[in-house]
Amino acid sequence: MKFSIPPALRHRRYLLLWLGLLISIAGSQMQISALFWHIRILTGEPQPLALGGIGLARILPVIVFSFVGGPVADTLNRRRILFVTQSAMALVALALALLTFTGHITIWNIYLLTAIQAAAVAFDGPARQAMIPNIVPARDLPSAFSMSSIAMNAGSIIGPALSGIVIVALGQGYTYFFNAVSFLAVILALVLIGPVRQDSRKSGIHLRAAVEGIRFILAKPIILSTMMMDFVATFFASANTMMPIVAKDILRVSEIGYGWLSSAQAIGSVAAGIIVSQVKQLRRQGPIFLIAVITFGLATVLFGASHAFTLAMLALILMGAADAVSTIIRNTIRQLNTPDHIRGRMTSVNQIFFQGGPQLGEVESGIVASLFGVPAAIISGGIGCVLGTVLIVLKWPQLRSYDGAEHLQVEATAN
Repeated sequence: MKFSIPPALRHRRYLLLWLGLLISIAGSQMQISALFWHIRILTGEPQPLALGGIGLARILPVIVFSFVGGPVADTLNRRRILFVTQSAMALVALALALLTFTGHITIWNIYLLTAIQAAAVAFDGPARQAMIPNIVPARDLPSAFSMSSIAMNAGSIIGPALSGIVIVALGQGYTYFFNAVSFLAVILALVLIGPVRQDSRKSGIHLRAAVEGIRFILAKPIILSTMMMDFVATFFASANTMMPIVAKDILRVSEIGYGWLSSAQAIGSVAAGIIVSQVKQLRRQGPIFLIAVITFGLATVLFGASHAFTLAMLALILMGAADAVSTIIRNTIRQLNTPDHIRGRMTSVNQIFFQGGPQLGEVESGIVASLFGVPAAIISGGIGCVLGTVLIVLKWPQLRSYDGAEHLQVEATAN
């Protein structure tokens, strides 16, 4: 395959946003990885429920505020919303750093600040995702979502790998401090991007506007089915929460090994994202999407059964590649099937599925791991992912035949 510059990166404003996100995501992933390790150290012994509590702290604000975040993104200027949310997340990271530096950090501090940051994410996600079609023509959206996946997962490689190194070399608090600094990259990108036009229709920030978003999704089976698939797969196959226990107590590796295990899924995701970004016209999107989700579940089973570092790494890399393909396809399907004036609300509802699946899955895996052990929790989750996929396809069989070609002629949105 001859590699060329992905079409989305030829658009200056998207390129700026992408570079900013690449840096910021690396910092955020470093913080997430460090948080799990921090809790494992603070508890003094393996406590899966304590690790699962992070998932609960991250999902409750998303559920509460996402219904507001959608109408806000469709009513207010999306670029200005991002200025506020990115600044808020930087301040939370700085607070974590200061508490750690002064020795006053507790598990409950971590839960509270994680919840505050999740509340900012509830507004940030709809505004950011809904803004992408405002700066990239419709024909280049698959490329844009491929590159967004690469930014997310490249950051997920760099961040966790750096977290282990930073913890050993400088101390836990510096992982949070560096994350706070990384948000400046997105803020600078937003300054350089300049004003961004969006649909002038205003939904209003009220309950009726949020309900309109839900009604729209219920009337679009192809969108609803991908959201359900997203939730089921990530709820059952959520292995990341148990990573500190897998690393320290099963594979018996150090902080460096833990960092690489935490980065492994992202390595596979970046590789898959680069390949998809080179495909000019992605056809048979439905079948590819389903194969990717099933592969994700089976690879999760392999990871849960692994007792060797190399096999665990390979299983995680395969999980990441499969997840990247499914993420790119489902994001493309949703954005192309949604008018601009309601994109924020569609994204906010999707955020509940996208964030809710893995975060509630972290709680579920913590409970199952406490009862039956960590390997059983991971293996049963992978099996649940595959079975859930089969049930969703039986409910919405149109997923099997979805091609995506019908939207190739969608009118490009204004830059």
